[in-house]
Amino acid sequence: MRQTWPKPVIGFAGFSGSGKTTLISQLLPLLSQQGLAVSVLKHSHHQLELDKPGKDSQRFVRAGASEVVLACPNRRYHFSQQDDHDQLNQQLDWLNWQQCDLVLVEGYRHSNMAKIEVHRPTLGKPLLYSEDNNIIAIASDQNIDCSIPYLNLNQTAQVAEFILSYIRASN
Repeated sequence: MRQTWPKPVIGFAGFSGSGKTTLISQLLPLLSQQGLAVSVLKHSHHQLELDKPGKDSQRFVRAGASEVVLACPNRRYHFSQQDDHDQLNQQLDWLNWQQCDLVLVEGYRHSNMAKIEVHRPTLGKPLLYSEDNNIIAIASDQNIDCSIPYLNLNQTAQVAEFILSYIRASN
């Protein structure tokens, strides 16, 4: 059963190198042109260190602060400690739902959210949709015969229109 949130959440599932980040980056201006404020949640399996050694914010975290907010003109960065088992819902709680109309998620492939599978047959990886009822469409650079909508990965406007239609139907 799919989760429900205050605004539509659509994930992008696919193997590494399939083009998830590129697709989301191309969708953002198209969806923004339609008047949507779009937030993006990106999950990484790798440990990242965004703060520079020796900077005040990193010193505060290393000294034991559970959270540090670094505010500067036009940007805000939030550093906090979290469990090793971060869950999609925990990350979505950080979003300002009043300032977004749609959330696009890269990662959390096994979560219960509507997802578009990004698939490139040349990678030699299997399709995911047959094992995941939350996948609502497949975006690929090659035509795929499947039981759910096929979207041409090279026609980003088609993918954007699918998302807009999905949002309208969900309301």
